[in-house]
Amino acid sequence: MNAPPTAEAGADDVARQFVQFAIDSGVLRFGEFKTKAGRLSPYFFNAGLFDDGAKLGRLAQFYARALLASKLEFDVIFGPAYKGIALGAAVAVELARLGVNKPFAYNRKEAKDHGEGGVLVGAPLKGRVLIVDDVISAGTAVRESIALIRAAGATPHAVAIALDRQEKATENGQDVPWSALQYVRDTLGLQVCAIARLVDLLKHIENDSHTLSYYDAVVAYRNRYGVG
Repeated sequence: MNAPPTAEAGADDVARQFVQFAIDSGVLRFGEFKTKAGRLSPYFFNAGLFDDGAKLGRLAQFYARALLASKLEFDVIFGPAYKGIALGAAVAVELARLGVNKPFAYNRKEAKDHGEGGVLVGAPLKGRVLIVDDVISAGTAVRESIALIRAAGATPHAVAIALDRQEKATENGQDVPWSALQYVRDTLGLQVCAIARLVDLLKHIENDSHTLSYYDAVVAYRNRYGVG
């Protein structure tokens, strides 16, 4: 396994190291996979396979380094249920270890009618809120988070994700000429920090003998569905 990203690592180095880590962890796989949009993709990224303490800890290091490299400013970390809860908590812990201590909150899918009640747990949402999730597929989860954050009187400010697939979103079953991430940034007005993008994946497989055989398929997929 590679060493975790160093404090001095720039965004490109963090992205390169993250792609290798995702492949080593079995999170990033190559072959033929059907996406939610019904496309046959030559690669598949399943963040749910960051499934032990060591992997989750290293993943949080990559999120933290990418956020620090981006110079993004925010006041509170928000982890949307369900995947975002563990991700947001791990990122908050890693940032605190690096001297950047931020409040953390998350939501429940169902409101409680006892105890503290409501759907929000953790620190109060106020100021500029950073949403932490794994990927943005359609923007639906981000819109739900935005509604919760605004209802709490805070400002949805940015979103951090692991991988930007840089591909067209779909609406009503049809491809549209923008990605879900571009929609979040340009229409919803949030800043976006991605640890790595599809272009980083392409750079890696082009220069790695173990994955080079998938390069043409990934390029063809991007030529057909890619944006950004």
